[in-house]
This record gives sequence, C-alpha cells and structure tokens, in this order.
Amino acid sequence: MILVADSGASKTAWRLIRKDGSIEQYETTGFNPYYQSGEQLDRDVSEALAPRVDTDIAQIFYYGSGCSSDNNKKIIHDILGRHFTNAEIEVSHDLLAAARALCGHKPGIACILGTGANSCYFDGQHIVENVTSLGYVLGDEGSGAWFGKVLIADYLRKDLPQGLADRFTKRFGLDRNAVLDRVYHQEMPGRFLAGFARFIFQNIKDPWCYRLIYDGFSLFFDKNVMKYAQVDKVPVHFTGSIAFYFSNILRQVANDKGVVLKNIVEGPIAGLTLFHQKS
Repeated sequence: MILVADSGASKTAWRLIRKDGSIEQYETTGFNPYYQSGEQLDRDVSEALAPRVDTDIAQIFYYGSGCSSDNNKKIIHDILGRHFTNAEIEVSHDLLAAARALCGHKPGIACILGTGANSCYFDGQHIVENVTSLGYVLGDEGSGAWFGKVLIADYLRKDLPQGLADRFTKRFGLDRNAVLDRVYHQEMPGRFLAGFARFIFQNIKDPWCYRLIYDGFSLFFDKNVMKYAQVDKVPVHFTGSIAFYFSNILRQVANDKGVVLKNIVEGPIAGLTLFHQKS
C-alpha cells in the first residue's frame, strides 16, 4: 500500500492507495519544519493518522512546504519512520508535488499560488529550473500572504477607499498594535496575512480589490513565469487556493501577457494520487 501526503501551511492531506486500487483520505494540521518543531507532526501522525491507517504501508511519499533542505527532510523522514517501520519513505518539497500533480510525466511549468508562491520548469521527470522563492517578506508576489500584507499596510496607512476600509474595520476590528504583534511576535505570520484573502475575494467587485489581485498576478508572471525560456513551448499550470478562487483574473492576466494556461486546481493531492497510481 502507498501513503501520499501533501502538507501546506494550513493542513496536510493524506491519501492511502490500497492494493485493490481503492483510496482512503485523511486530514491533519499543516506542518512546516522551518516554523514548527517536529513534535507537532509526531503528535498528528500518532494521534490522528496512525490509528486509522494499516501498518502494512510499503511506500510513503510526503510532499511539504519547508522540505527543500536535507535537514528538514530528515526530521520528517525520521518521524514517519518511527510510526511506519517497514515503509520506504520519500520526502520532497511541495514544488515537486505541484509539478507531478499538474504535469504528470510531461514537461510543463508548474506554479503555486496559495499562502506562498513558487514555480518551476519540470521536464516530465525532474525539476530542472526554479526561479528562487524568497518568501512573503522579500517576494511571494501574487500569494495570499502578499495580498494580505498589501491590504493590511494600506488599511493602517488609511490608503484604502473609505467604503472598503469601513467594511474591514467592521469585520476585523484590528489596530496597528494588534497587527504588528501578530506579524512580528507570533508564529506563522504568513498564514495570518493570507487569511485576509477571503475578505478580498468577498469584495472582489470593489475596483481596489480587483486591481490588487490583477497587479499581484501580473507581478508573479513577470518575476516568475516569463523568466522560463520554455513559457511559449510547454503548458503552464497552477495549483493553490489563491490561483483557484481568483482563476478568472489569473486567466485574464495570462491572456494579457500572451500565455495560455491549462490546469488550475485548488490542491495537488488528487493529481499526486493519480501520479503514484500510474508510477
């Protein structure tokens, strides 16, 4: 049996592929080894996953944010190995998850627009080119965290249109001190900032919100997608909640830049499951 995991900032989606082809699904909290200790993942696996999954797991494919370094991969590998002692375990970055889920075994440009942002050129087997992802402080244009950062900054500086600012105040009631404490002193500030994407989506008919999303996507294309020499030769795909829920604007930006998009999916787990079923 094969166990596949896609771990993002908010949740981890698990799929168990049984020998007869049937699939079972589970969900635990998200995990990023850069921001959280391994104790959380160990507890989630021990309490929420292992009791529901047969111990006869032959292979585990774990894809997660923060899994680009060997040290972080080892943290996750060791935790999973303690619970599934007979399994072969592969720990990979969430960008490879996007590439395999979106492109399958064919070449393409795979992009992530969720809490964070990333992209790569995938040759059908390997990621062969990756524009450096710099996180929400230095980069991540077009991500949920980036949109939230711009929204909050304009709100606190009183640069939002009055009607939109009033709706924001009524909805959240945040002041400068509360925001700065949450961003600079508490865990997972990117997740906090990305949480405001829902407010933007609910107010997307407001010209300020529409322009914010359009401009953020345009920056993502300029600083990521358009830098791949293969952009006019292979399909361009997206995964992530921001890409999915704002897909109409994303396609408009792509069209304005002469890029034809193919797949836009909310998350990669379904594509990953299909990929490993066929592998």
